[in-house]
Amino acid sequence: MAGLKLNWILFTNLILCIVLSIAGRDFYRILGLSHSASTHEVKKAYRRLAKELHPDKNKDDPNASQKFQDLGAAYEVLSDPEKREMYDKCGEECLKKDGMMNNNMDPFASFFGDFSFHFGGESQQAPQTRRGANVIMELFVTLEELYSGNFIEITRNKPVIKAAKGTRKCNCRQEIVTRNLGGNRFQMIQQSVCSECPNIKMENEERILEVEVEPGMVDNQEIKFTAEGEPHLDGEPGDLILKIHTLPHSIFERKGDDLYTNVTISLQDALLGFTVNIEHLDGHIVTIQRDKITKHGTRIRKKDEGMPNYDNNSLRGSLYITVDVVFPNIEFTEEQKEEIGKILQQSSVNRIYNGIHGN
Repeated sequence: MAGLKLNWILFTNLILCIVLSIAGRDFYRILGLSHSASTHEVKKAYRRLAKELHPDKNKDDPNASQKFQDLGAAYEVLSDPEKREMYDKCGEECLKKDGMMNNNMDPFASFFGDFSFHFGGESQQAPQTRRGANVIMELFVTLEELYSGNFIEITRNKPVIKAAKGTRKCNCRQEIVTRNLGGNRFQMIQQSVCSECPNIKMENEERILEVEVEPGMVDNQEIKFTAEGEPHLDGEPGDLILKIHTLPHSIFERKGDDLYTNVTISLQDALLGFTVNIEHLDGHIVTIQRDKITKHGTRIRKKDEGMPNYDNNSLRGSLYITVDVVFPNIEFTEEQKEEIGKILQQSSVNRIYNGIHGN
């Protein structure tokens, strides 16, 4: 009986191995996502893991290149609705049979432009390499995008160097040349020396770049696309640098990681209490409830309801709500005035003072 049970376990494991072999890699597990993950979550997970698993950062790991390739394949499939649908039905092998897997895919070129990693160490670019000019642009984003994060597609039209017929002078440099003037006299002069290179021409090229606006980003924070700037005839292109600029918001004002807003209530609510629901930037509701007298200008603080911190998204600022009280725009009768006086039981308080500096 025990032998039969052992054989059944071995058979089950064998079947499981065959199924996994046929199905191929588990792309959801590679990205650390559930099968219900949105495309936004796929892109966000890929961006984070690409930094962690890049081979330049894991030189001691013999499997670093394979892990990075697996990550690229997972992104390629799960970010494409058509490929993802087929993968969910019958796995990676189906995609390969239908020719839908691009094994030579450069995930950075298709997702982030020429996305570059900087992990310290020496630069691969020689200091003397000539570079084209950087292109600096403002990227206008909403407060909602800075709160939750978003991916924005931008169209980049730029001049690109293409091959042309003929040759041209290139890599020109100044060199010191010694001339013999005779009679043991010599002259040292500086002259331009050039090489002969294939001829080139400039053509405009349109490219779609996908920009990730990360939660907690601040104004003037930069997002760089390497080599997407102006070209250089004898060197490398410059970079495209996008600077974050926040659009004005109708409800919230941001200061650092804190948010500020105002709520207007009636005098009746100010005296008797009130409940106000504020829709936050991601749609969740923040409830303000008071069951006591609220003075005009009262500021209420809601902890952890501000903006996410850029360096640590689990930390959030506060939401500050300033209460504005609107007085009734009616005339009271003498009887009503008398009743109000009886209810409030408040004598006249006339105090004259410097309200700007106060005391």
